[in-house]
Amino acid sequence: MSEAALREFRAQAREWLHANSTPLPRTDSAEAAWGTGSDDVSVFHNLSHDDERALLDRLRQWQRRKFEAGYGALEWPEEFGGRGLPPEFEEAFAEEERAFDTGGMHELLSVTVRLIAPTIRLLGTAEQRQRFIGPLLSGAELACQLFSEPGAGSDLAALGTRAVRDGDAWIVNGQKVWTSGAQFAQWGELIARTDPDVPKHQGMTAFLVPLELPGIRVRPLRQMSGGTSFNEVFFDDVRIPDSLRLGEVGHGWQAALTTLGFERGASSANTGVGGSCAQAMALARHTGADRDPLLRRKLAEVIIADRLADIARARDEQAQRNGEPLGALGSIRKMQWVRRMSGISEFVTAALGPRLVVDSGEWGTYAWGQHVLGAPGYRIAGGSDEIQRNIIAERWLGLPPEPRADRGTAWRDLPR
Repeated sequence: MSEAALREFRAQAREWLHANSTPLPRTDSAEAAWGTGSDDVSVFHNLSHDDERALLDRLRQWQRRKFEAGYGALEWPEEFGGRGLPPEFEEAFAEEERAFDTGGMHELLSVTVRLIAPTIRLLGTAEQRQRFIGPLLSGAELACQLFSEPGAGSDLAALGTRAVRDGDAWIVNGQKVWTSGAQFAQWGELIARTDPDVPKHQGMTAFLVPLELPGIRVRPLRQMSGGTSFNEVFFDDVRIPDSLRLGEVGHGWQAALTTLGFERGASSANTGVGGSCAQAMALARHTGADRDPLLRRKLAEVIIADRLADIARARDEQAQRNGEPLGALGSIRKMQWVRRMSGISEFVTAALGPRLVVDSGEWGTYAWGQHVLGAPGYRIAGGSDEIQRNIIAERWLGLPPEPRADRGTAWRDLPR
């Protein structure tokens, strides 16, 4: 579409946002932002159960309002409630939306809209697409990932939750862990072992699971940052109809890779998790760290990484407009994003000293502890650093794959 059409779209989106939300205060610099509004820079929510549910309810209402107005699924085909617009329109709306108070963000809504719904679009039956995509894209229903297990995290293909065929249904037993938002989700995308007699990558199948089914128990896990975003999910003789199988029997690994591919793409574009470069600059001015030679160097590294991220984002958006898949570049971007968060942690830790661990009530100081404690979690979430490096080495650099002693060995015969 033409530049004129994009400008007209921006104007319409801005008008709609003004009518349906509240503009954020405009600031000309990071210094002007100090001491105003919320000082929350958490990576993972540290909220009570009721407060977190209330946050999700507000975000779902906003997603529904966007979806009904035609802004919630701009790139999706009209048959799914979208408008079939090119990626630059999605980018333009996101840019305009960032200037308004839309309630924040929550990982479960992002997983629902950006990961699970696109996976169903690619792998689901016509009936599944009709049943799920609209409710997921509108936020009417939420879905989590039921992938990782206590003995299968980075080596996801080693998972052992079993699904056994029983007529027109499957009986599931096992445990999942680190499941973000499971306590608030209505559905889960489950990867389970359906054939233990073939190599581990070949014997899995994907399912869409209603989390209200008998035999499912969700138990939140307390994180060191204080919240309970993660959960354990237990399956005890849970009966899932075959109509909720996602993809072919034995193709669960392909389903998992599809979802994880969307996850890496979402991580590479993430700009709203934890503290920002601008907030770190404001902190530097407040504490005087910008006048300390050693701390100025750390701050400079944060600023340089932030500027490079802007350049990388622009390049990736252009590649997307040209129809080029993100591929293994998503792993590079994910690692760069995590490194930027870690760089901010290193700077604020040095700049604040004891104020980072003593809650004196001073605005914008102790709150940074939520960023420092939460940032390391993304070295694991969405695929650990080690897994990302393997993907980059093998798929981007063309290096030989790591030797695998379990190649060709049935899952049942693997040591555990």
